Amino acid sequence: MTFLDTRTRAAPRGIGQALKRREDPRLLTGQGRFSDDFNLPGQAHACFVRSPYPHARIRAIDPAPALSVPGVLAVLTGGDAAADGLADIPHRPIPTNPNEFPLGGREGAPIFVAPYPPLPVDRARFVGEAVAMVIAERAAVAVDGAERVHVDYEPLPSVIATRDAVREGAPVVWDELGANACVDSIAGDARAADAAFAAAAHVVRLDTWVPRITGVPMEPRAALGVYHGASGRYTLYAGSGGSVRLKSDLAVVLGVPEAAVRVIAQDVGGNYGTRNGSYPEHALVVWAARRLGRPVKWAGDRREMFLSDYQARDLVSSMELALDAAGNFLALRGTNTSNVGAHAVTFVPLNKGRELATSVYRLPAAAVRGRAVHSNTSPLSAYRSAGRPQVMFVMERLIDLAARRHGFDRVALRRRNLVPPGAMPYTNPFGIVYDSGDYPAAQDRVLALADWAGFEARRREARGRGRYRGIGLANYIEIATGAPRERAHVTAHPDGWIEVVIGTLSAGQGHETAFAQLIAEWLGVEPERVRLVAGDTDRVAVGGGSHSGRSMRLGGVVMAKAADRLVDRGRRIAAWLLEAAVADLEFSERRFAVRGTDRAVDLFEVAAAAARPDAPEALRGPLDGECDETVSTPSFPYGSAVCEVEVDPETGVVEIVRYTSVDDVGRAINPMIVHGQTHGGIAQGVGEALWELCDYDPASGQLRSATFMDYPMPRADMLPSFATEISEVESTSNPLGLRGGGEGGTTPALGAVVNAVVDALAPLGVEHLEMPVTPERVWRAIRSAAAR
Repeated sequence: MTFLDTRTRAAPRGIGQALKRREDPRLLTGQGRFSDDFNLPGQAHACFVRSPYPHARIRAIDPAPALSVPGVLAVLTGGDAAADGLADIPHRPIPTNPNEFPLGGREGAPIFVAPYPPLPVDRARFVGEAVAMVIAERAAVAVDGAERVHVDYEPLPSVIATRDAVREGAPVVWDELGANACVDSIAGDARAADAAFAAAAHVVRLDTWVPRITGVPMEPRAALGVYHGASGRYTLYAGSGGSVRLKSDLAVVLGVPEAAVRVIAQDVGGNYGTRNGSYPEHALVVWAARRLGRPVKWAGDRREMFLSDYQARDLVSSMELALDAAGNFLALRGTNTSNVGAHAVTFVPLNKGRELATSVYRLPAAAVRGRAVHSNTSPLSAYRSAGRPQVMFVMERLIDLAARRHGFDRVALRRRNLVPPGAMPYTNPFGIVYDSGDYPAAQDRVLALADWAGFEARRREARGRGRYRGIGLANYIEIATGAPRERAHVTAHPDGWIEVVIGTLSAGQGHETAFAQLIAEWLGVEPERVRLVAGDTDRVAVGGGSHSGRSMRLGGVVMAKAADRLVDRGRRIAAWLLEAAVADLEFSERRFAVRGTDRAVDLFEVAAAAARPDAPEALRGPLDGECDETVSTPSFPYGSAVCEVEVDPETGVVEIVRYTSVDDVGRAINPMIVHGQTHGGIAQGVGEALWELCDYDPASGQLRSATFMDYPMPRADMLPSFATEISEVESTSNPLGLRGGGEGGTTPALGAVVNAVVDALAPLGVEHLEMPVTPERVWRAIRSAAAR
């Protein structure tokens, strides 16, 4: 596919080049500016009093002991916030993309969206929920004060586990709802699915729980709030998934026009979706700044993040796959139940997972019930590849179960049922239209790279060393949508640099490099001349932030059109300078030239000319172009992964010895960055499959894994070198052919890893293992199999 035909070309500086990241020297030498790096003269410091109970009535809060501590300035409560008119955080959790399957409420009722006040007045609903705010001259004094605030709690019955939340008689998190299920609807055709199951030769079923995890970004959350009394404006310094959304949410909570709020972020030390929603602390620091008449800063510690960061996954799935005698998939049916925690931040993981539950396979019929339930845990967020790793895991486990139980080859069974490239665009049983792709080619390529054919020899060699070796395959598909509106403003400055103002916000994805490559390609400049402006809402008026693979996919399109408009304006100015007809001018390699002559003028000379007082009035001003577009059409990244493991039968330790993936991103702007994103995604997926778990005690509601001593993270010495390859079948959903490439490594990893471990233990009769596949869980499975 070509785009901007006169300027789409191979260039050492542009699209497709593996340039080193420009931002890395600054970030690696301590010159970044993250949320905690913002400080202002005269700032006070905040510390939050957090509930030790998963569910409790707040009968009274006594601030007097804290106020007696020298240096404590104020203790603010939910009553104070309500008296000042602070509104609930407007999370807007219901998906609205017209190309996706709509959600429904419980038993046909409207969807209940639980309120989320910045500080609760009546009840705390999860351990770690902020119930009061202490402000002091120094951070340590604020901590001392917070420890002295006396809260009179009345503990209430609580519910933690997803399965328990839907049981009759379970404690109810929200009395207004009367139950815990706030979403309950069926996607697909239940009658057709039931008919297919009735005629099936084989049926396999999997009942599983994809456990709760958290994102653990490198940078803990922090926020600095300022109130400007003279202007009545609020300023918040805080990293997030997108400053524009945060500005809009703050305006709602504060009850002021959006023009009265400014949000500033520079560097964001990781996100993965955990920071895309607004947090209570964002609103509370600016509100406190208004009350105290001075800046107020809060910097959370790691334990606070484990308790109060939005968490992820937590899906109970009961699914069945029907096959005919030859191994053709006939239908999928079942129920997915998502534990959204105490407040409804988003239902996206439930919805996006359900509508892609059939993955890259042809299934004539499907029916999946989707339920969202509340519990007394931290709210759920759209963590990396929201909802898709869960359903890909279920589908890939079902396929392996079908192969082992009914005598099919694992690879051949998948190949038989993959959607062929000739069927594109393909409509899945839920009505989702996949744009383009070659799924069989991706699977064949990953099998070749992983040397699947040579595996049995490696298995035998491992057995000779007393190890069990296994190999697992998983295919996947993504849906990249996200906030549909994005804007770019591109300006060529006379002194030789290009400014790009855009509404996405990098959290480590390399925007400064990859975006500059696009501009370098289209305007013929060196990437070093491109400066990116993002994260300051006084400069960035519109933008959806960074999530759902939208930054490059939507940002690239609006930047391309803005660059086009800059060139069109420049062509008219150059025509005036060269005394030529606009139609006779062509643009290439930073130059406007009169076609068929040697008369030309440089892009930056044109920018300087536009600023001259003698320039025609209609052309006078900055040499720029802008584009503001709303694009709802999804794209569908896809790929395949193979994991190879060895298991020590004496200890149950699983070692990943090889990991291979092929990911189709449509078009790779910077392959080096795409490979890096894939590597990080694989590490996240492997971590979830083998180690990570938000371990809540079901009786007390306490988070037992609230430190790095108890929440294991993948480390370099726990992982092998990855073999990754990029496929580029251009997407037909946007003019640049982009799909998105930041989530593929995560999405198939759960299925690939667990399939590999189960394959290693299959000779012992082990058929399934729940995640995380810890050494203890593996050891017990081996002992249980031996006993049988």
